[in-house]
Amino acid sequence: MESNTCFSPVCSICIANYNGIGYLDACLKSILSQNCLFPFEIIIHDDASTDNSVTFIQENYPDIQLIQSKDNVGFCISNNRMVERAKGEFVLLLNNDTELFPDALKMLHKEAQKEPAILGPAQYNAATGQRIDIGNLFDPFLNTVPNNDTARRHVGMVSGGCLWIPRKMWHELGGFPEWFHTLGEDVYLCFMANLRGYPVKALKETGFYHWVGSNIGGGKVVDKRLETSIWRRAYSERNRSYVMVMGYPFPLFQIIFPLHVICLFSEGLMVSAIKNDKSIFTKIYFFTIHNLFKNKKKLLKRRVKINKDETVSVSRIFRNFKVLPYKLYALLNFGFPNLIGTHVQHHND
Repeated sequence: MESNTCFSPVCSICIANYNGIGYLDACLKSILSQNCLFPFEIIIHDDASTDNSVTFIQENYPDIQLIQSKDNVGFCISNNRMVERAKGEFVLLLNNDTELFPDALKMLHKEAQKEPAILGPAQYNAATGQRIDIGNLFDPFLNTVPNNDTARRHVGMVSGGCLWIPRKMWHELGGFPEWFHTLGEDVYLCFMANLRGYPVKALKETGFYHWVGSNIGGGKVVDKRLETSIWRRAYSERNRSYVMVMGYPFPLFQIIFPLHVICLFSEGLMVSAIKNDKSIFTKIYFFTIHNLFKNKKKLLKRRVKINKDETVSVSRIFRNFKVLPYKLYALLNFGFPNLIGTHVQHHND
């Protein structure tokens, strides 16, 4: 089932890798042991890893297509490059720190026959085996709200760690915005699909294990407390805000976005004061607000184009939203997040 020139693959499995040697073997074995009957290809983009990833792939999986980047270009560019090379009717974007259930490809392909849609299987914590979500909903500020309602099929988004999409739809939506660099790209893609009238669906029938936070730190609950990193928070806040500017329809944008900026500013001051660390405000909240204003022309230009392509009603767009802000829920249930890591290398464009 690996890549070769003798068949036309139904699905192209694209794995963005950076220093993932500790996870790659299990990830690839889970792919190669799939019980599906259709051919697929595997493409790996190595993002200038400093571990032994490239040598490991070349020696142990020589038939896999390997793209080697001289520079670290980030998750978005890595995936865009792989999809450009892909030949499958469908694309599965897969993190290097994931392991597919044996029937994942079969179940995704079966669901994909019904209608063009973005799909994702249920996500499980690889460390504990517990289910994390069956896709996600959104709150008014585009924070992701884990869905564990087994009766719900349609969701706001599925994780970019395991995301199935028709290749034609990927190109129609324009792929990932390369200036996002990393994080929030799955929010963007799924929200843009919703604006075009394409459903986003999560499959409870199958799943994947995910070593959450292994690549960029944080993003998980540890000892009943949310653990995240300054790096993760900075990029997720900025990129989700970008999606709001580009995609929220009138008049909700004019109402929600100013409130969003006020809440961000207030949250930054409060968290920095409680943690007694001014750098938190600077590295996360000022960074986000500064980039919003710095890139407003680019964002508003994209907004005009996106609004022209919008084909569905506001009510349909927001059918997979929750009214209660998820940060409030997280605060009440997990307290203030534990921020790990202080060094942030920002990409401001």
